Amino acid sequence: MKKILLGLVAVVAAGGYFGFDFYAQRRVTRDVEAAFEQVRAAGAKASHGKITFDTKSRTLTISDIATESATQPPVSIKIASLTASGLGQPEPARVSADRIEFNDVEVGLAGPTPAIGSLTYKAPRVTVKDYSGPAGLPQLPASSSIFELYRFGFAQLAHISASSVSAPTLTGPMTLSAVAHAGEGSSGEFAYSGLTIENMKDGKIASSKTDKVAFTVNQQAAGTPIKMTGDLANIVAIDIDVGAMAAMFDPAKANDDREYRIQGHVSAGPYVITASPGISLRIAGVTIDDVRINPSRMQLPALLAMIPPPGSPPPSAAQTRELLEKIAGIYAGTGIGNAEMHGLSLETPQGPTNLASMRFNFEHGKIGELAVEGLDARVPNGTVKVGRFALKSLDVASSVRLSAQFAGQKPSPEQALALFPLIEGVEVKGVTSPYKATGKPVNIDVLSLDWGQFVGTIPSKLRLVAKMAAPLDAADPRQQALVAAGIDRMAVDADLGAVWTEASRSFALEPIKLDMAGLLNASAKVSLANVPREAFSTSAAESLGAVAQIEAGTIELAVHDLGVIDLAIAQYARTQNVSRDEARNAVLGSIKAQGEAVGGGNPDAAALITAISQFIETPGQTLVIKLTPRAKAPALQLMQLLKTDPQSALAQFRIEASTGL
Repeated sequence: MKKILLGLVAVVAAGGYFGFDFYAQRRVTRDVEAAFEQVRAAGAKASHGKITFDTKSRTLTISDIATESATQPPVSIKIASLTASGLGQPEPARVSADRIEFNDVEVGLAGPTPAIGSLTYKAPRVTVKDYSGPAGLPQLPASSSIFELYRFGFAQLAHISASSVSAPTLTGPMTLSAVAHAGEGSSGEFAYSGLTIENMKDGKIASSKTDKVAFTVNQQAAGTPIKMTGDLANIVAIDIDVGAMAAMFDPAKANDDREYRIQGHVSAGPYVITASPGISLRIAGVTIDDVRINPSRMQLPALLAMIPPPGSPPPSAAQTRELLEKIAGIYAGTGIGNAEMHGLSLETPQGPTNLASMRFNFEHGKIGELAVEGLDARVPNGTVKVGRFALKSLDVASSVRLSAQFAGQKPSPEQALALFPLIEGVEVKGVTSPYKATGKPVNIDVLSLDWGQFVGTIPSKLRLVAKMAAPLDAADPRQQALVAAGIDRMAVDADLGAVWTEASRSFALEPIKLDMAGLLNASAKVSLANVPREAFSTSAAESLGAVAQIEAGTIELAVHDLGVIDLAIAQYARTQNVSRDEARNAVLGSIKAQGEAVGGGNPDAAALITAISQFIETPGQTLVIKLTPRAKAPALQLMQLLKTDPQSALAQFRIEASTGL
């Protein structure tokens, strides 16, 4: 009897277990069907194959999943099988799984961009570990625009958590459209390998890594096939904010003026591209740090909506201005702490080009500094080398906005001047370039030009520093005297500055330094008084009226002879066919005669003529001249007076002149 009772209990227990398993299978099937029905109710297509559920391991398997959006052109998704193990439901609206595997995933897009006719993503396997996400299937976007797909994808990722997501390979065959200037049959494919995402939670991703991305593009150009291939290795990104990325594509964020940090650090490289015929490019590495966006300015859907479809008539000037304003807003809404590329080498049939590095930072549409270093390039006469080239501050967003104002019309001189404040300076260092076909180089040690302190669009502060050397050309009549004197190369070291001070209404040219190696070095200071703000006006009438108020200030000049006097005397002697002594005496006599005519009875003028004569008579001297106004003297009138009555003009100044070794 006991054995019979035990047997009955065993049978009932087994029946209960299998009954529960059947119930669970029915319930899971019903929930899956409901989710697919929800997708179909929105107008999309959705189907699946067999559904199985193992209660012991809590494993769900769905085969032959296929969805297609109601948009035209449609977006299609196919998954051969989905297996989720360790399923749970921590919250009513969320599900969890220890592991999810998608096999043979395929996403098809028709015309995702104007340049791409079709694109298909294929992944043999995608694995997700420690998953948690929404219980229902997401509703596919109403548009097949690639921007809308990005928004949809980022929005879904923001609600998902997982310890890792990996895909050993991902490929994407595509066809190119006529907008990409591709011939018939033009196509391409990209392939990712070793994709891994780590620690995704609350819309943030701790890190992502891709071992390699390779691509191939085949095009027809004028009946000639062109093939381009490339691969980018070791792509690593850390501290990624998926929610912030979604904000770029979300029209609801159009008024969100906050700044979001979307990425902490990205590095990649090497990057290699080859193209026929005989072109190859290699970049050793790229790094980008601290990328930020402002959603209210980064409205990419609004920008895309303004781009006319293929075959449309050219946009009007007003439409072009509006489009450029949107583009300027995108620049203004972007921030990059630092971006750097290093180790670039380009091989072409004309010769190689190498670049050591290029780097910049970007804040609110403005580049703080764009620096290019270590450029080495072939030119017809030899090789050009540039140690460093830098733009000191470049306002990209404002330049685009100004371009928008010029759309459909030629800018006036005043409008063109508005471009000047967009750059604050230029610097070039370590340049070596061939001079014509001489085989001799032009060298620029440094060339730096800075400006600022703008009054309207006119800078009131300038500084030029230049140190350079170049060979002389015997075929140039202007240089023949120097070549005849045995000088075959000219070196120049200059430092020129100018600044206006509004409080004192003074303008100073200082420093003014010039060193011509082997000839002379000179320095000067020039000051002007009573310089009003209106002198910097772009209005010619207003500027000329202000210039009439400017008064002359102190002028100082120092010139040290390093050989220029002897060179000038020798040249004069050759042209007059006389000896050097005779030439020097003739020059001194001419200076004395002109001095008596100009100076008259002015003792200061006589002292000036004496000092100049001593400077010419004895090589290697230093001539120092200082002119101080005796009273307020309008600069414009003095300039006119110098042409008509030099004696009266000099009489307006107290003149100090001297020479010394």
